[in-house]
Amino acid sequence: MASKGDVRVPPLPSGEQTVWVDVSALLQEACSDIQGGELIHGENFSLFAAMSALEIMDPKMDSGMETCGYRSIEEAIDCGAAPIPFSSDRTVDIQCMIDVMDHLLACEASWHKGHSLAQTVFSCIYLLRFQRTSSNALLHSYCRMVRTTCHAILSVVSDARTHEEEDLFIMAFGLSLKEEGDEKCLSMLSAVEETVCRQLRACKALLSKKKAIEDVEPLQANPDLEEGYCRAVLCRLRFRKHLHHVLTCLRKPQGRGLELARKHIASCLLELAAMRESSGFLVCNAYVTSQVNIEDRTTASGCPPAGFDANLNARLSAPTPPRAIKILSWTKTLEYFEKLLQDLDVICALSLDLHVEELLEFIVKFQKSQPDLVARAHLQVLLIHDGKLYGRDPFHEVISQATALPHIMKNTELQKHELIQRLGQLLISLLKILCTNTAWQRRKLGKILQDWSIIAGQLDLSSSKESGDSFSVSIDELVQNSWANTSANLLIWTEEQIYWIAARYLMLGFELELYGPGEYCMVYWYLYIIFVKLMEKAQLRISQNSDASRRKGKKRRENSKDMARDARLSPKMLLLQCYIYLSEGLAMMSAALANERQLVKKWSAFSTEQERFFQHFDLLLKARVPDGVSYPLFKDSTAHVNFSAIVRYNYFRDIQRISKELRGTFSGDPERLSELRQIEQVAEHNRIALNVIHQVGACDPSLEISFVFGHHTCFAVAMVKRA
Repeated sequence: MASKGDVRVPPLPSGEQTVWVDVSALLQEACSDIQGGELIHGENFSLFAAMSALEIMDPKMDSGMETCGYRSIEEAIDCGAAPIPFSSDRTVDIQCMIDVMDHLLACEASWHKGHSLAQTVFSCIYLLRFQRTSSNALLHSYCRMVRTTCHAILSVVSDARTHEEEDLFIMAFGLSLKEEGDEKCLSMLSAVEETVCRQLRACKALLSKKKAIEDVEPLQANPDLEEGYCRAVLCRLRFRKHLHHVLTCLRKPQGRGLELARKHIASCLLELAAMRESSGFLVCNAYVTSQVNIEDRTTASGCPPAGFDANLNARLSAPTPPRAIKILSWTKTLEYFEKLLQDLDVICALSLDLHVEELLEFIVKFQKSQPDLVARAHLQVLLIHDGKLYGRDPFHEVISQATALPHIMKNTELQKHELIQRLGQLLISLLKILCTNTAWQRRKLGKILQDWSIIAGQLDLSSSKESGDSFSVSIDELVQNSWANTSANLLIWTEEQIYWIAARYLMLGFELELYGPGEYCMVYWYLYIIFVKLMEKAQLRISQNSDASRRKGKKRRENSKDMARDARLSPKMLLLQCYIYLSEGLAMMSAALANERQLVKKWSAFSTEQERFFQHFDLLLKARVPDGVSYPLFKDSTAHVNFSAIVRYNYFRDIQRISKELRGTFSGDPERLSELRQIEQVAEHNRIALNVIHQVGACDPSLEISFVFGHHTCFAVAMVKRA
């Protein structure tokens, strides 16, 4: 039954007004034109809609029904699914306990990857019924620490508010992640660790035929295996302890715990290596011979763990469907936590004195390593806390520093100005967006461009003399004059950020493989325009900042030196100039191929070139970034391009000239040097390809020309081969 507010469109009845069209030819053409993994992109079918449609049959969202298993936790316990102790054989008992630890770690990694908490970590009966482990100090303390860690992870992801991009990540389904006594889990784990350490020392003393210092009960009955089991247990306990310290230190405000967190991260990595080394010992002494494929094993020994049933929570928690979730293998689990800790270490090494531009560059570089949700959430929480950068610097001061106007922005009335407040909120939103995954980031960047464009228009009006009457009466004439000067500088900085966002938006399309070979020309053409505008605004901002510094009391004889220095482009601007030449050269090469060979001008029956132009740049065009760009302008700019013209002015040769100057400048910066090498390789290969095509003849049918991304993720290389 539809609700009162529902509006339903009645189906079109089959009759005289119905027109049936045979679309077999279109479908056949689509089958021949579309490659594996591609989608038909209609005008009203966005990338988000396509991703939502693909959630059907996705293992996280619709992985099928699994009806086998126990009907309740009590039934599982009565049937012996979660025994305590595991076996009358103490060696088997400790082995089973290690298997439970390992599988819990694999479940935790699977949860981090976006699977349901209820059917990963809380598929463990020992976590669901804590009282069963009270007699086993080792297992009890370990399970409490797992639950405390999960609560800390869920807390930081919830605070970052990025969980909606990763399916059901933060849904706890009514399961308790925090109970009385959990605050003592660290001391409980440390006490158990100390006991195992004493057992290990006693074992070593016995093996070396020395009298044990104290009488300690061993973990199991076989003296020859005692040391191996002690080491296997210790590295797992210590990993848990150090991981808890890492998460605690990262949440300290204003980055006060970053240095200590790095020390615990190093310890975590050492314990992970020890856990990997223990696999050989545990496999050799496994109590059963595993028949499971090594890629599917979720424990170091390869033995299936006791005390787990993913179907129990399907009945315990109504929102949880009975899906058949595949837990990450033991090998993949170790790789995941190693990658997570390395990403967290990069975050901890972040300098808290970076300017906005440097911080944006850091986030972009950090995202190139493809960090998972947990690491990105920690980065966002570190950057933005209580509405301040690093929880320390108000954003009006951050903007003031970026625009080199600290003496003006100290005015209290200007700090409270509506546009300043809104600009600070936009900067917060930008930082949050950059910390999300690539697909989510691109969609949000396209939408936030309109907000930045609106505030740029308002700043433009505020900087004019006619806008003086629009201020609040509480701001006196002196403040109005200060605001007029301030808004002019803010406008330049805001427009620079707009073009930076636009460039990031377009380049993310290459990383997501959203562009086809036939669309490279329009994308590089648009990217070229954005880069040119970005350089104009950056140079204007640098020039104004230099003028402001000279007005602060420098001697006149120093002005000539400053002007000479400003006339030369900085290394950062020269690197941007390389990107300008690179995008322009690739746009012109693609246009020449389209004009002379008619290779990449073939469009399917589902969309024309103009339709694809609007599909890719719709959000940029709506935000008027930049103003005046249109499809007719694109066609006019590329319609008459040929190889003879672009060979005479070889854009790729100019890149090589600039790179020689920059190579020495970036010699002490490995990341910049690596970026420069990538640009050089793309330029060199395209320069050679351009000359070969021109010499042989672009119309030669024996030439096979394709674009590959072997040297750079966003800038293609033309590959020329004989058929």
